[in-house]
Amino acid sequence: MYFINSHFTATYEEKQSKFIAHLIPYNLYQTTLQSLKAEHPKARHFVTSYRYLNEFDQIVEHSSDDGEPKGTSGKPTLSVLQGHELINIAVIVVRYFGGTKLGTGGLVRAYSDAVNMAVNLAELILYKKEKTEMISLLYSDIGRVEYECLQLEITIIEKFFDSDVRFKIQAEEETLKTLHTKLERVIVSLS
Repeated sequence: MYFINSHFTATYEEKQSKFIAHLIPYNLYQTTLQSLKAEHPKARHFVTSYRYLNEFDQIVEHSSDDGEPKGTSGKPTLSVLQGHELINIAVIVVRYFGGTKLGTGGLVRAYSDAVNMAVNLAELILYKKEKTEMISLLYSDIGRVEYECLQLEITIIEKFFDSDVRFKIQAEEETLKTLHTKLERVIVSLS
């Protein structure tokens, strides 16, 4: 599965109709949709679809035809996201009608092609399920633990300094196990 960290746009034209696909991280979906509607007041349709992982690691999907004939726009855009195994992503296709009806097949192809163009431009990042945990260590071991975290590409989210030191860290589960193996006498997992 893959995700993106920024906004990618592609424009597809068919018989004077313009399809502007906006591929965005899911967390930007609502604000981007509102700003696109304000930015394109003369656009006829704002077709949307998205896929994201919920707190139970289940994929939640949704699509909207926004007034286009049923199944000709939302489902095809969602199918592109599914076909590329994209998650935590939304797509909004802004359509300007060019005066010529494209028919059902033409709409399906146009929406799919617009989204595919945006996906091909996007910098896809491989999704890796990460775990967050709290570890405890002595002050004298801070440098060693920070070095190992850097080497293993473990993110230190937060540091707490009291009678002992606690780091809130995040990485793939296997990477965290490697850290624990390397530093088994140095760190204690708290969560």
